[in-house]
Amino acid sequence: MRALLFVGIGGGIGSVLRYALSLYIGRHVPLVFPLGTLLVNITGCFLIGVFYSFGVKYTGFNPEWRLFLITGICGGYTTFSTFSYDGLTLIKQGSILYFMLYVLGSVVLGLLATFAGAAIFKFS
Repeated sequence: MRALLFVGIGGGIGSVLRYALSLYIGRHVPLVFPLGTLLVNITGCFLIGVFYSFGVKYTGFNPEWRLFLITGICGGYTTFSTFSYDGLTLIKQGSILYFMLYVLGSVVLGLLATFAGAAIFKFS
C-alpha cells in the first residue's frame, strides 16, 4: 500500500509538471509541431537515466524513492499517449514529414537522453 502512495503522489506531481510545461511551450512557441510533448518526453528520459544510475551507484538509495522518482514523477511527466495522439494529429493534418521527424526524434533523442542522464553517475 505504501508503494502505491509513493507512485500516486509522484505521478500526480509529474502530470501537473507535464501539463504546465506543455501549456507554457504551446503559448510561447506556436508551431504545428508538438514541441511541448517532445521536450517533456526527452527531459523525462534524461531524468529517468539520472535517477536510475544514481540508484545503481548509491546502494543506499531507498526503493521507495525509486518508485516515487522514476515510476511516479517520471512516469506521470512523460507521456506515450500524448505522443501517440500528437502523431495521429500530424497524420490527419497531412504533415507526414513532421510526423516522421516527431517519431524518429522522440525515439532517438529519448534514448540518447536516457543514456546521457545515466552517464552522469557513470552507469555501466
